[in-house]
Amino acid sequence: MNWTWFPEYLPLLFQGVWLTIQLLVLSMVFGLTLAVPVGLVQVTGPKWLARIARGYCTLMRGTPLLVQLWLLYFGLGSVFAAFPEVRQSIFWPILREGYFYAILAFTLNEGGYGGEIMRGAFLSVPKGELEAARAYGMSPWKVLHRVWLPRAVRNVLPTLASETVLMLKATPLAATVTVLDIFGVILRVRQNTYITYEPLITAAIIYMALTFLITRAFNYVEGLVPSRR
Repeated sequence: MNWTWFPEYLPLLFQGVWLTIQLLVLSMVFGLTLAVPVGLVQVTGPKWLARIARGYCTLMRGTPLLVQLWLLYFGLGSVFAAFPEVRQSIFWPILREGYFYAILAFTLNEGGYGGEIMRGAFLSVPKGELEAARAYGMSPWKVLHRVWLPRAVRNVLPTLASETVLMLKATPLAATVTVLDIFGVILRVRQNTYITYEPLITAAIIYMALTFLITRAFNYVEGLVPSRR
């Protein structure tokens, strides 16, 4: 086993871990924010909007995340680059970076998967609770944010934990669009040192540690949220 490379690349590994955490947190926050209305509209309608939401979920869940990422990075990115107005704008430093397209792809993908999860979550809330809330005179908005959404999220917390872990395992795809996350750093180590197994073992250990922290965090949150019978 050859670990002579490790001290030299340790600072870069820390940066890669931080970048991976950013990718994970931002994509999950934005993705679940998108998933709530996507799931809700499939339950409440209108029908034409529900069909669009179902089609979106089917597209995101039916195509590989790598294909989605490359279509955005090489496709949309090339379209942006073709316009001098975009290249000269204040947004170009963001639009030319793979980091932006990785966040966008992960968010849209999570919105599709999360939309289906939230659809089932909304349907799992007993109708009696919603009818009781309406009987108290609550507006539709109050019913949603005080009763329906909290109960739905509580019902799917274990599923969201698994979804977060799956998204963590998907973040290495960002390395294919020049993002130096954990896997991007490992690829650089392999390219510079021609050492294969030790860097990959290091990456596996880091991902396992992050997975452990995620599951523990969700278990802690589940313990804080009171269950209703």
